[in-house]
Amino acid sequence: MANNTPASGGFKAGLGSLFGGGTPEYSNTELAGVPLTGMSPLSPYLNVDPRYLVQDTDEFILPTGANKTRGRFELAFFTIGGCCITGAAFGTLNGLRMGLTETRDMPWSKPRNVQILNMVTRQGASWANTLGSVALLYSVFGVAIEKARGAEDDLNTVAAGTLTGMLFKSTAGLKGAARGGLVGLAMSGLYALYNNWDHLKGTSPSHY
Repeated sequence: MANNTPASGGFKAGLGSLFGGGTPEYSNTELAGVPLTGMSPLSPYLNVDPRYLVQDTDEFILPTGANKTRGRFELAFFTIGGCCITGAAFGTLNGLRMGLTETRDMPWSKPRNVQILNMVTRQGASWANTLGSVALLYSVFGVAIEKARGAEDDLNTVAAGTLTGMLFKSTAGLKGAARGGLVGLAMSGLYALYNNWDHLKGTSPSHY
């Protein structure tokens, strides 16, 4: 009688689980010794440290020893193009102003419109050519000085600006070249000061 009880209980449990009306008589402890070869209890897509999902800094794929910032040669194209566009825009506005001023006594007619349009295109092309030439000279001097010194700092900027002003005004004689050099020195010095303004403000309290 006692030996038939477990068998009958197992038989009833098997029938109950077969027809969905009972629960199995085993627990997870019976499978505790079964090795899970090649299996992981967590999905690899869920077992991820969330700190690796948020990047606070930019990551670049760069050659060994390369710098994250662009050099003067890469910035030369942007500088020349930006100066040409700026000169064209400024020249267009200046030509429009000059055209309206010179033709203010003329009635609104086709000759006046043509004269204003000619002034606008002439001034736009002239200013674009001027600023583009200055940017080209500055970029060439900057790249040459950087290659010659083997370093990139504000000294290259000041030297390139000074030489650009001197060469651009060299056709006006020695005095004109000297004035152009002073203007280039002043403008490049102000740019270098502006570029390092945050650094200067951060180091100024340490002297007191």
